[in-house]
Amino acid sequence: MSRIVGIDLGTSTSEIACIVEGTPKLLPNRQGKLITPSVVHIGQDGTILVGEEAAEYLFTRPDCTFMEVKRLTGSGETLKAHGKEYAPEEIQAMLLGYLVRCAEAALKEKIKRAVITVPAYFTDVQRRATAKAGELAGLQVERIINEPTAAALDYGLSNLKDCKNVLVYDLGGGTLDVTVLELFEGVIDVKASSGNNHLGGKDFDEIIMARLADPEKDERALMRLKKAAEECKIALSAQDEYKVSLPFLLTGKDGKPVSVEKTVSRLNFEEWVREKVASTKEPMLSALGDAKLKPEDLQVVLLVGGSTRIPCIRSLVEHTLGAVPRSLVDPDLTVARGAAIQAGLIEGSINNEDLVLTDVCPYTLGTAPLKYGVFGKRLVFDPLIPRNTTIPAEKAMIYTTASDFQTSVVIDVYQGESSDPEHNERLGELRLTGIPPDRQGKEQIEVTFGYDMNGILQVKAGVVSTGKQVSAEISTTGVRAKPVLDLSTWEKAEGARQFRPLIRKAEKLIASGRDMGDDIKLLVDRLKESLLLQNREQADDLREELLAMLEVMEKVGKLVP
Repeated sequence: MSRIVGIDLGTSTSEIACIVEGTPKLLPNRQGKLITPSVVHIGQDGTILVGEEAAEYLFTRPDCTFMEVKRLTGSGETLKAHGKEYAPEEIQAMLLGYLVRCAEAALKEKIKRAVITVPAYFTDVQRRATAKAGELAGLQVERIINEPTAAALDYGLSNLKDCKNVLVYDLGGGTLDVTVLELFEGVIDVKASSGNNHLGGKDFDEIIMARLADPEKDERALMRLKKAAEECKIALSAQDEYKVSLPFLLTGKDGKPVSVEKTVSRLNFEEWVREKVASTKEPMLSALGDAKLKPEDLQVVLLVGGSTRIPCIRSLVEHTLGAVPRSLVDPDLTVARGAAIQAGLIEGSINNEDLVLTDVCPYTLGTAPLKYGVFGKRLVFDPLIPRNTTIPAEKAMIYTTASDFQTSVVIDVYQGESSDPEHNERLGELRLTGIPPDRQGKEQIEVTFGYDMNGILQVKAGVVSTGKQVSAEISTTGVRAKPVLDLSTWEKAEGARQFRPLIRKAEKLIASGRDMGDDIKLLVDRLKESLLLQNREQADDLREELLAMLEVMEKVGKLVP
């Protein structure tokens, strides 16, 4: 068996490392550098260039040069070059293949096995797509590990005797992860994770770009503008102002060349990104709440990811948590180092008695059975594995047939936090046949969810009376991840004010613990989601349904005064 490498497959940059004499070591690329730009260029003849060599083509051949592909992971979208379509995982595989070849050159041995990191908040779809990229690169993917957990491993290996509560704030080029864990004499126990898969340093770049110019469909001008915006952002982390100079950036409508000359101050930048930065506060508080901790319970706040060098980010973290965040690990290299440590634990080059890791499932996983109530039957999301459950995890539930003489059932599998399955991500389905025909509710179906250390789901279903079973790793090909809605922000949605009295009245009933509270909560949650998604037609329909339900309950004397 070959040694196992650890790979940080990042939005902006990627790194590869392995264990050498019990210590994680970063391996250089062909330019002798430890950090490789996550850029891939596909030539007309099929030649593949990766990293700095590929980045040179961003300005001259943007049509066949790809960056930030990680943000498309699991989206089902395709990328085109020279008339051929590529899935995002195919482009990722080219990047992985390059990193592995560089490692082989440095180590002078073949590499066939890897641990690959992903954001903690990556969905099941995105994790499978990442594993698929590894397989396409010819790798046996031994483990998919969460990026902040990898950073914690890097910190933990150097602090084996510590007993501390740690929060890892990981803001990279494309994603935000917040993970709360307990470090106890070499045991790293992840308590909770939260985050945003669509927020990172690239979003800050785009905000700067929008303030500088609008290149419309001029891809070369767009790439020049993007590079200038990134340089501006980086410079403003160390200085008070930066002059952007882009002569002859594009051609105006009058046919004359247009240049950009603008001085951007740090205050300008911080005002432009204020809303994006502030949005990272909620994941910190959410992760702490799920871990049942308060900010004052934390002993260490670790900053990971290049975007944590931005001063206003550090200030927000300090203000939110009441603690000065510390750069105790290298923000750019710590994730790859941690992946290598996980690889070392698997292959035995690091003693797993000294360092033990537990991780969690970042999303709730469940199915959607029919539920009968006063107002008929409806599909309701039924969680089997709640978010932040320690993994590996397995949970079984018993359901009964929903109609007379039913002989088959389809188990739909969902991932998400909404009580309405329509607002969660449908991962796939499992069909069970051969149920003995009988009256409704007489036959029992046992459904089992198993979530492994790679964050990949297996589902089993069986007929209790006969023992017949089916099982599968749920297929997620083409499934697009849905955004996770923060229902607590519903009042900020456009038009929410006129729904407020009704929702407050319903919430009062839910809090009372009276009968039908679950039915009311389902409707209220769906109404809030509709407001956040700006689906006014659905919101109006749900309002009428909720009003009807409350009216019926008033008549039977169950409504709270």
